[in-house]
Amino acid sequence: MDEDFDIPTAEGMMNDDMDLPDDTPILKVGEEKEIGKQGLKKKLVKEGEGWDKPESGDEVEVHYTGTLLDGTKFDSSRDRGTPFKFTLGQGKVIKGWDEGIKTMKKGENAIFTIPPELAYGASGSPPTIPPNATLQFDVELLSWTSVKDICRDGGIFKKILSEGEKWENPKDLDEVLVNYEAKLEDGTVVAKADGVEFTVKDGHFCPALAKAVKTMKKEERVLLTVKPQYGFGEKGKPASGAEGSVPPNATLHITLELVSWKTVTEVTDDKKVIKKILKEGEGYERPNEGALVKVKLVGKLQDGTVFLKKGHNEGEELFEFKADDEQVIEGLDRAVITMKKGEVALLTISPEYAFGSSESPQELAVVPPNSTVYYEVELESFVKERESWDMNTQEKIEAAGKRKEEGNVLFKAGKYVRASKRYEKAVKYIEYDSSFSEDEKKQAKALKVACNLNNAACKLKLKDYKQAEKLCTKVLELESSNVKALYRRAQAFINLADLVLAELDIKKALELDPDNRDVKLEYKVLKEKIKEYNKKDAKFYGKMFARMNKAGSADSSKSKEPEPMSIDSKA
Repeated sequence: MDEDFDIPTAEGMMNDDMDLPDDTPILKVGEEKEIGKQGLKKKLVKEGEGWDKPESGDEVEVHYTGTLLDGTKFDSSRDRGTPFKFTLGQGKVIKGWDEGIKTMKKGENAIFTIPPELAYGASGSPPTIPPNATLQFDVELLSWTSVKDICRDGGIFKKILSEGEKWENPKDLDEVLVNYEAKLEDGTVVAKADGVEFTVKDGHFCPALAKAVKTMKKEERVLLTVKPQYGFGEKGKPASGAEGSVPPNATLHITLELVSWKTVTEVTDDKKVIKKILKEGEGYERPNEGALVKVKLVGKLQDGTVFLKKGHNEGEELFEFKADDEQVIEGLDRAVITMKKGEVALLTISPEYAFGSSESPQELAVVPPNSTVYYEVELESFVKERESWDMNTQEKIEAAGKRKEEGNVLFKAGKYVRASKRYEKAVKYIEYDSSFSEDEKKQAKALKVACNLNNAACKLKLKDYKQAEKLCTKVLELESSNVKALYRRAQAFINLADLVLAELDIKKALELDPDNRDVKLEYKVLKEKIKEYNKKDAKFYGKMFARMNKAGSADSSKSKEPEPMSIDSKA
């Protein structure tokens, strides 16, 4: 088709948008339906494979036979024995082809009836195609190569040379291992490297590599066409070491293979516990809070000094601990419940989640104050703590009581975040009590009240006033006359600057318990706050009225006679 009949774009039709629906009509073999609303018809001859279809920008390969409606054949790639290749959706062929072939699957065979408006129009294509001719093409979609504009600005086009595995893509924090070769448009190799490792967000060689690997799968191999803005821009790059020079405003062609990557995640929101997976684990299960875990463990300082080693020596038992039970440093506790069985991970743990500001003697060395520590951990096995759905009603109540007591100990130690988690877990055990006996419902209610109240106290300490207010409201829904709930909700309202609601709660609490010292003291705090707010309001409105009066004086000085204030005589 390249040699004999190039199916050129019909003039005047390049910018006409075809009104196609989002979904292609579903066809059975032998059935014909219209595609869109401009007269393009498709008849299915043979089903294709799978669900994927080519998209604009993809390089497609087809066999075809083109005829007029009277059966006259004007071109055929089959007769030449060479498939026809072109870039889809770029106006390289008539519009009926661009729109029809994107509805096909790999291996599909279809006959397209294309009206002149989507073919060669009123001019035709002499001498083989007359004016205003409706054409028929028998097309088989052999294959296609995906080409993506990955930045959606024409800066990097990615052509897949070899498909990758699974569906995951690297993220900014991940460490990728790649092979690449970069050439200029004339074929000059300017850089080539195998086994290069880099963090995605830090990038390597030129900005295009980091952009591209985030769209790739493991073992995927691609060809990138890189415009200057994602290469070396207006300045280019001088030669250095084994790398050649890149001229200013040069387009690069980079063959890139993503060999593998190590997943790196932030275990804590403040980015102070980082986990890098060295070896993927099995399945999907992970330990829950309270799980009994067995690990191999090596702890190091920044200079490589080993201060702890467990489970690695022959005959030595694995290191065993209960997750989320303060048996190890908090960073290790937080990280282990994100791991799968068999996973090996490198943890980077800041002092706040390790040994803090104090010196800490360990098994093999002393950890100095304010040390960032590194743990290589292999999760050998774990036994999950029983979940509530595995317990009978009495076991749920006992588990809730145990978590409440643990929370109380943590609260007294000033560990409010961990205490809050214990109280939340306690309530979850007994959240749904429809199967409880009457006596068990009473026990569950008492536990819910106590845990939500204590959790509200944690949230007040943590300055999470909105959650404190919600927890107190839950208690008041169970016990409307609970003085502690009214008192703590008032504290939350004061800090949320909702003084009216705070006063309502305090007054109700004093009605129920007039001699409660804590409530009386809080009422004094509230009154001071109200005075403070009133002063601020008076000052604000005073300034505002002063400005208004000043403006009014300026206006009245301009008029000869001030007008009296108008009043409603009917009032």
